[in-house]
Amino acid sequence: MADSFSLRTRRQGGQTPVLENWGVDSEYGVLRDVLLGPADNYRWRETSSVSKKSIRRGYEFDADVARRQHAEMVSAYQSADVQVHLHEPDPVLPYQVFARDSSVMTPYGAIITSMANWWRRGENFRAIETYQRLGIPIYDCVTAGSFEGGDFNVIEPGTVLIGWEGDEGRSQEQSALQLKGWFEAEGWEVMLTDLDPFYVHIDLMVVMLAPKLAAVCLESTDPEVVSWLKSKNIEIVSVPFQDTLDLGCNVVALGNDRVLMPEKSYVLKEKVRAHGLEVFDPDVSMITPGGGGVHCMCQALRRDPG
Repeated sequence: MADSFSLRTRRQGGQTPVLENWGVDSEYGVLRDVLLGPADNYRWRETSSVSKKSIRRGYEFDADVARRQHAEMVSAYQSADVQVHLHEPDPVLPYQVFARDSSVMTPYGAIITSMANWWRRGENFRAIETYQRLGIPIYDCVTAGSFEGGDFNVIEPGTVLIGWEGDEGRSQEQSALQLKGWFEAEGWEVMLTDLDPFYVHIDLMVVMLAPKLAAVCLESTDPEVVSWLKSKNIEIVSVPFQDTLDLGCNVVALGNDRVLMPEKSYVLKEKVRAHGLEVFDPDVSMITPGGGGVHCMCQALRRDPG
């Protein structure tokens, strides 16, 4: 049967049907369709340690440059044969560009998250409209507290790493536990890890590059998470801490040994090329000082099975 929009497909106790035409079961399967947020209304806000520093130091924001860079990123996806879908712009949502946070894609449909900042909560409603327009079912909505998509990291098919930062951060433990219960009922292995709110989301320090290959900041990632990854025979490409502050570890696997990353992600770019991966590297230097990189700006809608 063709997929059709529904506000809730999750079955109590698990065994939720896998989607026919949409869905992802890994962060590295060949990317076919991606959801991006618009840059029309983007401007920096004090929402993370990165953006607070940019504003505190008086860095100059140029909206026209940001929009041009966003268009360059869209072109990079298109040159990699990825179909790009966009949220409808909303003038009161300046951080709508970071499409990772307002929803999460799974093999069973999208999860609508629960944004922590009051001025971002409208992004969740626009995300529901987007999934309705595309005919993508919603698996369920996070209701236990705040939770953002950057803390949901599908490591391998049936295996997910979920981060949380507590009441001072962007994702709360009770919401992480709610998601844990849902996916364990579906038969998944779930690893929870708590983060210092300074790091915002887990995808700033752990991102899959290819099957059995992950970019990890060893200086900021919990050793238990590192050991867990290694126990799965996942090779780790280390990223220096300073690079993570510039969103240099926040990258997107395109599948078929291809990776999208910021033009200024110099260290990781050199390392992944040494591993034989092809690099797409748009300049997003006017966007990242606001606190998000290319991974923060996307939500995979359809990938080949991992």
